[in-house]
Amino acid sequence: MTTWAWVAVVVVVVVALAAVGYFMLQQNKRRSHLRERFGPEYERVVAERDNRREAEQELLDREQRHAELDIRPLPEEARDTYANRWTEVQERFVDAPAFAVTEADQLVTAVMAERGYPTENFEQRLSDLSVGHAATLDHYRAAHEISGRAARKEASTEDLRQAMVHYRALFEELLEETPRGR
Repeated sequence: MTTWAWVAVVVVVVVALAAVGYFMLQQNKRRSHLRERFGPEYERVVAERDNRREAEQELLDREQRHAELDIRPLPEEARDTYANRWTEVQERFVDAPAFAVTEADQLVTAVMAERGYPTENFEQRLSDLSVGHAATLDHYRAAHEISGRAARKEASTEDLRQAMVHYRALFEELLEETPRGR
């Protein structure tokens, strides 16, 4: 082989290594971004999918869908009204815990709708909320699960109390003036 052939081989190898390095750097940056943005939801989605790339693509798709939604803060008057309604729901818990949990779920859904989140499907609500409210998503899942058990009369008063605590975590976050992650 001539010197020029060796130089060409070395150049091709260096370029290939640089391309692989760049690709891996970009992949690590994306992964880091998704971990930071989605928190524990990142690990949950990765564990549910066949591979990390598929999970990360789902999270990127969630970000894209979320960016297309018209998520907006609540006007101060609406925040005050919802906060007062939440207080009423909590007061009703003493006499009718299961009913109060159902009301709490409906109130969270109403706030979501007014903020601009689609609310027709629970799994889609989780997906949309995961982008800006990943830290409280497990609260919402737990509250929803307990609410389902309550509807079947399989939840204790303590379970119902926990559901209220879980719903309150998301409710308070949804009442914030500006959405997280924007």
